[in-house]
Amino acid sequence: MTKKRISRGKFEKMQQLSNQDGVIAALAIDQRGSMKKMMESAVGPDTYNIDMVYEFKGLVSQELTKYVSAILLDEELGFKGIQDKNPQAGLILSYEKTGYDANTPGRLPELLPDMSAQRLIAKGADAAKVLVYFNPDEADEIIQKKLGFLERLGDEARAADIPVFVEPIVYDDKITDDHSPEFAKIKPKKVIDTIKELTKDKYHIDVLKVEVPVLFKYVEGYTENDDSHVYTQEEALSYFKEASDAATRPFIYLSAGVPTKTFQEELRFAKLAGATYSGILGGRATWFEGVAAYAENGKEGLVKWLDTTGKANVETLNTILKDGAVPWYDAYGGLENIEVFDLNLAD
Repeated sequence: MTKKRISRGKFEKMQQLSNQDGVIAALAIDQRGSMKKMMESAVGPDTYNIDMVYEFKGLVSQELTKYVSAILLDEELGFKGIQDKNPQAGLILSYEKTGYDANTPGRLPELLPDMSAQRLIAKGADAAKVLVYFNPDEADEIIQKKLGFLERLGDEARAADIPVFVEPIVYDDKITDDHSPEFAKIKPKKVIDTIKELTKDKYHIDVLKVEVPVLFKYVEGYTENDDSHVYTQEEALSYFKEASDAATRPFIYLSAGVPTKTFQEELRFAKLAGATYSGILGGRATWFEGVAAYAENGKEGLVKWLDTTGKANVETLNTILKDGAVPWYDAYGGLENIEVFDLNLAD
């Protein structure tokens, strides 16, 4: 295998984001609009105020980064989390604007206007994360806009010497319910085709943060009703393996808002399939129930929940990763096949 050349800044930051096994065992709490809605729904509109979101993110970061290799946060609502995280945990910062302009076709991505890769580094980031809605079956005009965006993003991250994590969320313009059996049938091909494209060298994406390639609640044996499955277990296993084999760079799984037990089952299933994933960014599957604990019993109730149930959620995921995930550098043939070089940046 040809030696993989990685700049020193990127290499050292990737190691900072990983645990002792080279696996990215990370926590995600970069939700913005949805986080506000979750909190307001939990405490009630008459009680809700934005300081609750700030405090919640700060406490989750403070307590749970004791047990993870890194955390993904946004600065807008997660500034307390940035301050309060465990110093040993790596930091991934969101670089994209939340949501998309519904009046413009294609769910086009947009970066935060007052941010840059260099500014993220100045705020302590070890990586930049960008979410992109991606439909590989969309009109070529839209696809090319997104691919051009990703090429520019990759070039900026290379110049700044910081890893970039890209989170492609697949969708379909005709089947708008992405939890439906109809969407479940078309999701595997969309995920696989997206991975094939975005792990090409020209985008310089360091880590792809991907969805599992199936809607897991429709896998035979994992459904609420055995008659409602869309995939047999053999089919689902093959989709996991095909998606993994399509990746030419490290990839990790996101929890995509599924329940805690479901995310754990997905990761165990990935191992059965032989998927060579390099970790996770676990979000709501890790801390979602803490919102109710905070609403009911305030700061003290949340800290108690985080130090018991939240900790247990993370430790269970860490055990699953120990058993099933592979180091990020295995995608390049192992550490011995990586050549680290110094990027000479002008002052």
